[in-house]
Amino acid sequence: MPKYVIERPLPGAGALSAQQLHDISAKSNQVIAGLGPEIRWLQSYVTTDKIYCVYVAADEDIVYEHARCGGFPAESVSLVSATIDPSSGE
Repeated sequence: MPKYVIERPLPGAGALSAQQLHDISAKSNQVIAGLGPEIRWLQSYVTTDKIYCVYVAADEDIVYEHARCGGFPAESVSLVSATIDPSSGE
């Protein structure tokens, strides 16, 4: 399945407590369970005012459906065209 990066604006995200992050994660897991095997959350990066999430999904529409059902913002959903890391330059 294609991989997507989702940009979620959330002012103060970097100051969220462990419990708040747990609650957000649990809600995401609940929505994903309801949507079925066409979407899977890989990981997220929490920054000062945004959360960047990495998902694999059948298409962009189901990523937006996850955001809608969970009440999560989704400012942008970008298809990953390639992955590079330090070994890519060796």
